[in-house]
Amino acid sequence: MAQVTIEEITKLRKVTGAGMMDCKNALAESNGDIEKAIEIIRKKGQLVASKRSDRDAAEGVVLSAVTSDGKFGVVTTLNCETDFVAKNQEFIGLAQTILKTSLDKKPTDLEALKNIEVGGRKLADLVVEKIGITGEKMDLSYYGAIKAEKVISYIHPGNLLACIVGFNKANANEQVYKDIAMQVAAMNPVAVDKDFVTKERVEKELEIGREQARLEGKAENMLDKIAEGKLNKFFKESTLMNQEFIKDNKKTIRQYLQSIDKDLIVTDFKRYALKD
Repeated sequence: MAQVTIEEITKLRKVTGAGMMDCKNALAESNGDIEKAIEIIRKKGQLVASKRSDRDAAEGVVLSAVTSDGKFGVVTTLNCETDFVAKNQEFIGLAQTILKTSLDKKPTDLEALKNIEVGGRKLADLVVEKIGITGEKMDLSYYGAIKAEKVISYIHPGNLLACIVGFNKANANEQVYKDIAMQVAAMNPVAVDKDFVTKERVEKELEIGREQARLEGKAENMLDKIAEGKLNKFFKESTLMNQEFIKDNKKTIRQYLQSIDKDLIVTDFKRYALKD
């Protein structure tokens, strides 16, 4: 078995982020071959990942960012098992690497993001390697992106919630865009406007409305009308443009934006929270 030097251990640790003893053992097992040692550590990560597959990774980091031209934004989420690991700087560093990579490469979806290579290794493999280091289940679980004339991002303190919001125009005061991002974060709308709500969700809300009315003893011939009323209430409370503005509840978001610019609207948003 090859003699392992502190310089080799330090080099391997810098490349993999693994602990000192893990690096020493991997180098000893590989007879000092750095590449084989990296593979050993990766395989260890994969082994831990398979053992942890049934564990609940409910903690983690949610981040968002926008390109320098303000026309493209992303939200990414890296999960882990405990709050202790979620606050670890190396874990946060990996989450930030994922965020920056998604912003630079603009993948089409989560699977495409996982397969992007950074330093010769796929992001998915970097996550697996980190599992081997911490012993916790981890998952790159969410990626959302928006292209628009103006995109704003917001990360709630604690990195448990983040969002991005797209607008059709970029000439308003920056505070206007921030106000809407805060609205999305605080009020968790299901869609931009009622026309954005899926047909399946509309039918579900109507059915819920009918059943509620039925349980209240309303006449059968009144159920559809009552359900429509409840659906309209749902649109008002749960779609962004129709919600009351949290900074001025006498206005809806639509009215607030029109008071700034009659043609200013939200085109899309992405919001992700680990805990709502």
